[in-house]
Amino acid sequence: MKYFRMVFFYILGIISILIISVLPNYFSSLGFPEAPGFLKQVTDFLVAFVNPDSWLYAVEGSPGKFSVLDVLWEPFLYSAKILLGALLLGVGLAFILAFSANFLPKHILQPIKRVLDFLESVPDLVFATLLQVLVIYVYKASGVHLFAVAGYMEDKVYLAPILTLSILPMVTLFKLFLLLIEEEFIKEYVVFLKSKGISSIGILIKHILRNIMPSSFYHLKLVIWGTLSSQFIIERVFNVHGLTFFLLESFTPMTIAFSLILIFTPFYFFFQFIDLWIGGEKVTSKEFNFLKGDKQTRRGSFAGWMEYVGHRFLYKLKNMGSSFKKMSKQVFRLVTAHIKNWKFALGISFFIVLIGYSFLYSVMTDNLVEQATLLYEEDGVTIRSTPPHPPSEAFLFGSTELGFSIADQLIIGAKYTLIFGLLIALLRVLGGLFFGIVFAFSLPYRLQKAIEKLTDSIHFLPLSLIAYILLRPILMPTQSGFAYTFTERIILEITILTVLVIPLTMVLIGKEMNRVLQYEFIASAKVLGGGSFHLFWRHILPHIGPRLTILFGQQFIQVLLVFIHLGVFNLFFGGTKLSFDPMMGDPPSSLSYEWSGMIGAVARGSISSGHYWYLWTLVAFVLSIFAMQLIIQGVKEVQQVKVGVIYKVKKARKKKNGKASIQTPAFSKKDFKQIGRREA
Repeated sequence: MKYFRMVFFYILGIISILIISVLPNYFSSLGFPEAPGFLKQVTDFLVAFVNPDSWLYAVEGSPGKFSVLDVLWEPFLYSAKILLGALLLGVGLAFILAFSANFLPKHILQPIKRVLDFLESVPDLVFATLLQVLVIYVYKASGVHLFAVAGYMEDKVYLAPILTLSILPMVTLFKLFLLLIEEEFIKEYVVFLKSKGISSIGILIKHILRNIMPSSFYHLKLVIWGTLSSQFIIERVFNVHGLTFFLLESFTPMTIAFSLILIFTPFYFFFQFIDLWIGGEKVTSKEFNFLKGDKQTRRGSFAGWMEYVGHRFLYKLKNMGSSFKKMSKQVFRLVTAHIKNWKFALGISFFIVLIGYSFLYSVMTDNLVEQATLLYEEDGVTIRSTPPHPPSEAFLFGSTELGFSIADQLIIGAKYTLIFGLLIALLRVLGGLFFGIVFAFSLPYRLQKAIEKLTDSIHFLPLSLIAYILLRPILMPTQSGFAYTFTERIILEITILTVLVIPLTMVLIGKEMNRVLQYEFIASAKVLGGGSFHLFWRHILPHIGPRLTILFGQQFIQVLLVFIHLGVFNLFFGGTKLSFDPMMGDPPSSLSYEWSGMIGAVARGSISSGHYWYLWTLVAFVLSIFAMQLIIQGVKEVQQVKVGVIYKVKKARKKKNGKASIQTPAFSKKDFKQIGRREA
């Protein structure tokens, strides 16, 4: 039965891939009256897919057609070697570093954790760019060629992409291993083993490492998901002729389908067999009975929510004044508690100031972007520089290839990049919360497990690659123009980037609700007559609220990374402005000056040619990600203070006149009266 379910969910994953493969053609054909509908296109492609004679690799403008498997197999192996090497290097380094750091004193370990937090905020494109800059600098300074930083024709490059790609799993797993080992060391069995005279190293090797393996295995899926998305752009930056290169050369449904299937299949079966080997996810009898047996209060209860909400709404209207006053006090206390945390305050101030200044600049200057084709010396005759101009008094952060100020574009584009990034992250969390309520309150246990298995397969499809496949026909114009208006492109991009992740956030939030619903106070609330909406609003939401805030921050960071990845391939938010002049065509640019519009310049080799000032765009992304990480850390600390994990000691207020004078009262013998003793 287990193997049947494994094959069944694999087939469902293949069907999902086939549907995704048809969507680019469907988006491109919209607007044409003779274009077939989506179901017709899916049906035709399924018929062609089951026919091996249709498995052809076709390139536009080339009359030859070859077997798609013959063409993609070698590039797939090339990409797989890079990915496997990066994962082995990253996991190995993370394990060694975590094992060694565990024995360091706390005053040394804390700075290491802060460095890891900072490294998590640095996009993978920054590491790739800095590695190229380092190799080029060493070669120019000493003539020593460390290693190849780009592939060319038949020359394959391995070391540079492996080093860059291994940073993400190394940093993530290093932090994870440290956290898991610290949690294990405070458990009771470790104290018992120490009392038996077993050393810390022996406990770590024989007991702790074995206990943290199941949790590490689950998180490894998330690491691979992020690494696959990073490989999508790493291959582009280092000119690796792997699977990504051949996918972009033949952007047809058949090529898309086989590329995704080649990525999906090995990881799916590897993790399924490992899951069977370690015994799968253990479910306690309490959890099973709760999820399966409590049908009366769970199944079908979501349908009665609207009636309950209606009654609550009418009640709130009658008592609007007192309810609003009470809610205002609660919100004020919540906001005040977070603002007092300096990390949260600093992070939120960054976004408020930057977005506010961006709006102010746009209103005062009407989105003015300074441009200069030539810069002259003080004599007005000698040419100082031509585009792209280096940083100077005229251009603080330098200019682009067309002479436009990078600083002006960063300021104008800040509101679009940050606001839409925050909006997409918010929609992901709200969508996951809504469907998570349905997941936790209305679905039976077996259906919940089936949905978990199905969404688990999403971890083996790179998010950035799927986003590129779906957004390319929407954001990239043809010679006849865009297929959609500017507003439609924005709405479609927001929708696609949101819907792709909602299944994951739904399962994550739904499982968190199930965990809270098992608490004893929930059973007491049910006995007292609390309905589903009451349980959610009064008990579950206050418990998962901080986790939702943390999830929102994590999703915002992921959205910014997707913006960077799409920018490498010249897919900019709202659409890409292209010039089709074969002789004097301008480079691709963004219509809204959003930040990813200048990422393409980094990918086009501006850094390798000495135009280092394009890195200011990446600095803007890094600062935004770091600010959101500060917000996440602030929310965690406020929650830990609330539950008592961290004790916040209030500082004693100093009096205005300096030290408080403590007067000791003088007592004499007359001030005391002896009782309980008779006079002689």
